[in-house]
Amino acid sequence: MKNIKRIVFKVGTSTLYENGVLSERMDKIVEFLSNLNKNYEILLVSSGAVGAGYTKCPLDKTFLENKQALAAIGQPLLMREYKERFHKFNVNVAQVLLTAADLDSRKRTEYAKKMINVLLKNKVIPIINENDSVSVKEILFGDNDQLSAYVTYYFGADLLVMLSDIDAFYDENPKTNKNAKPINIVEEIDDELLEQECNPNDTFATGGIVTKLKAAKFLMDRKIPMYLTNGANLERVQELLEGKQTNGTLFMKVNK
Repeated sequence: MKNIKRIVFKVGTSTLYENGVLSERMDKIVEFLSNLNKNYEILLVSSGAVGAGYTKCPLDKTFLENKQALAAIGQPLLMREYKERFHKFNVNVAQVLLTAADLDSRKRTEYAKKMINVLLKNKVIPIINENDSVSVKEILFGDNDQLSAYVTYYFGADLLVMLSDIDAFYDENPKTNKNAKPINIVEEIDDELLEQECNPNDTFATGGIVTKLKAAKFLMDRKIPMYLTNGANLERVQELLEGKQTNGTLFMKVNK
C-alpha cells in the first residue's frame, strides 16, 4: 500500500489468550510490531486487561463494578507483559488509557494527539486501551474495535489493522456454513449487517464481527482503509504493506 506511515494495530483478547493463558502469539506480535516500528509509526490498541485481572481475581464480570475492578487489576499486568517483551527488541512503550469523553472534546482530543505525536516521534509505541476502571455506561466506547477506529481517525493514522481470531470477513457465517467464502475487498457495508447482534467468541471479548464492521464503516466513510486478518498470520500484514493481498479482508472504498 502506498503512502502508509502511521498504522494502528488492534489486538483482541482471543488473539492474546488461549484457555485463559497468554499465548505465544503475543511474542510474535511484539516482534512483528518492533520490526515495523523501524519504518512506520505504530500504535497498538490492546484488549486483555479484564482477562488478565480475572486470572488473579475471578469476579463475575457481568457486574460493572466487578469489570472495573478486573480492569484495574489486569491493566498493569498486561502492560508488564508487553513491556518485558518489547524491551527484548529495545522498544519503549507507553500506556495510554482513554474514555469516550477524551475524544468527544476538540480541546482534549488535540492535547491527546499532541502527546501521541511526541511518543511516535521518539519511536515509543503507545499501547492504548479503554479506561474501563473509571468508565461508566455513558462514556464507554463499548469495545476496542470501536476504540481502534476512533484512534485511527483522531490520531491521524493511515491504516487500521485488526488482528483477530478469524481469517477474514465471509459472505456467510463460516461457523454454520462450511462453504462460506472469504471476501478479499469490501467497498460497501450494508446497514442490515451493522444491526446484527454482537457475537464475541471469547468469554472476555466484548465485540464480534458486527463491531468490526462498524469500525470499518466508520473509517470507510472517512476514506481510511481497515484490514482484518488472523493474528496468527502476521506475514499477511507484511504482504499488504508491500502491495500484495492474498488473504484477509481489506475494507476500502476504491476510486473508480
